[in-house]
Amino acid sequence: MKDPIVEEIRQYRMEHTRRFDFDLHRICEDLRQLEKDLGDRVVEPRPKRLAPKTGQDPLVGKVIVQISQGREDG
Repeated sequence: MKDPIVEEIRQYRMEHTRRFDFDLHRICEDLRQLEKDLGDRVVEPRPKRLAPKTGQDPLVGKVIVQISQGREDG
């Protein structure tokens, strides 16, 4: 099954490539300029925090807290 969104992206990419006669250097140069021109619109999402694993040994968290506070007594 073909995804229309993927097909549209591929079509745009091919048109963009043809515009620069398949010259990778010119294509990349154009994309860098586009990135510079639209830089204020580019969003870089922050990494997601992972949730703790369920079923984790409760002592593991306690030991980590104690070590981070400079104590290693059980």
